Amino acid sequence: MGQYIQVDDKVKIYVEDIGEGTPVLFIHGWPLDHTMFEYQFMQLPRQGYRCVGIDLRGFGRSDSPWEGYSYNRLADDIRAVIDELKLDNAVLAGFSLGGAVAIRYMSRHEGHGIAKLLLMGAAAPSFIQRNNFPFGAPEEQIEKLMLATLADRPQMVTDFSKIFTDKDGSASFEDWLHQHAVNASAQGTLRALESLRDEDLRGDLASIRVPTAIFHGEKDQICSFELAKLTNRAIANSKLVVFEESGHAMLFDEPDKFSEELTGFLADHSTSRSTSASDLPTMIYPSV
Repeated sequence: MGQYIQVDDKVKIYVEDIGEGTPVLFIHGWPLDHTMFEYQFMQLPRQGYRCVGIDLRGFGRSDSPWEGYSYNRLADDIRAVIDELKLDNAVLAGFSLGGAVAIRYMSRHEGHGIAKLLLMGAAAPSFIQRNNFPFGAPEEQIEKLMLATLADRPQMVTDFSKIFTDKDGSASFEDWLHQHAVNASAQGTLRALESLRDEDLRGDLASIRVPTAIFHGEKDQICSFELAKLTNRAIANSKLVVFEESGHAMLFDEPDKFSEELTGFLADHSTSRSTSASDLPTMIYPSV
């Protein structure tokens, strides 16, 4: 069932809500929408889960204001949805940009309503390289994406799609992926890129205390696998699940393994090893 939820005075967010049972709240990546999880929305309700998919502002069917694409504002939108739907003991599952926003939600809103966290190809701890942090993409790479968005957004999407997965999909799949990406608003596409460039999550990770799974493709050309290892070390009670034959989008490159690992994580009531913040390298924290 689809519905719109008012998250501030001027912006409504589209939410798809299917099934009954433990809620799994999916946050999509850039520049897609909740429909990237359509296979999970077909599978999980059969297994007793409630699938809730948010279209972030600027994407999918949600409103597309010019402002409001900071991680804080996007996290506040998630809080508004959780409160409106009265979600509790939910699993927050974020992919790429959605993973970054999920981390900020857990820090900013102290994990309100969330029992588990799933990060998939997350753009964290920082999407770009920074002082004392040489692991992300070079800043000029995202600047080129921004210029391409302003010059020829459909072609930018086509070029970006070439590194989204490691395996070539069917022509129909490529068309489907392209259509969802170009359906995003131009302002959402651009302003979210600015947030990926400007935001830094290194100070947020230690505040996450719920069981966390980190799914990441070893061949990821967008968010390098090194980022996943750093995130794993920084989040106590987290485990890293490696998708050895996947690029950025492991749910499309290795769908069977993804389904198995996802359902295993959702059903697992045990906890993973704990990491002390004092054990972490100083380079993952913001410079002061």
